[in-house]
Amino acid sequence: MKVFVVIPARYSSSRLPGKPLAIIGTKPMIQWVYERASRVRGVNGVIVATDNRKVAAAVKSFGADVRMTSSRHRTGTERVAEVARSLRADIIVNLQGDVPFVDPRTIEKTVVPLIKEEGVVMATAMYPIFETNVLESRDVVKVVIDMDGYAIYFSRQPIPCYRDGFPGGKAPLGYKHIGIYAYRRDFLLKLSRMKPTPLEKAESLEQLRALERGFRIRVVAAPSDSIHIDTHEDLERARRLV
Repeated sequence: MKVFVVIPARYSSSRLPGKPLAIIGTKPMIQWVYERASRVRGVNGVIVATDNRKVAAAVKSFGADVRMTSSRHRTGTERVAEVARSLRADIIVNLQGDVPFVDPRTIEKTVVPLIKEEGVVMATAMYPIFETNVLESRDVVKVVIDMDGYAIYFSRQPIPCYRDGFPGGKAPLGYKHIGIYAYRRDFLLKLSRMKPTPLEKAESLEQLRALERGFRIRVVAAPSDSIHIDTHEDLERARRLV
């Protein structure tokens, strides 16, 4: 099966403008993400999708494949779908451009269900939460899954809600959603044409569009955590880690 990773890189982030070009260490963030994606085994190509010529020039400077896309896209999914239409691919991975330290193994594991399970049309990843402040943070998206490993819901609120207090022991309090999506190409194109749904708008989480339309999302366990860069504080944390 042909697998492509597409990295949507929007320049005009509301909370951190110019985010793809923010320098971490000695490299722009988009280069960190691209280099991580390039380590994924079994991938036929990695492409950056952007609507900004500065981002495109930066990507070309480190020798990566970049495609210019429409500036009218409302979501990363729509931007990835525009590129997917021109690809002969079976599986498309939507890897967000703000995860500079993403583990290549997480991307590999997210693709596996689509290769091995015929009925899976979309997959993503999660990582356990052990800290109450992480569970309660609106900046951290949480996911709950059913007994078969499919998503029940994603939320910025704490899910599950422990009515009688947090449990003791070493069990996780919940699961953090790692923003990597693998789609069958045809399903991605179909999903990108659908109108936004009420819960998607309420939570500002585009994956809820699939759940609200009745499609199932397979969720795999990520081997390590991943940092999303959404704010100046996140960026400074990443710089300290480097």
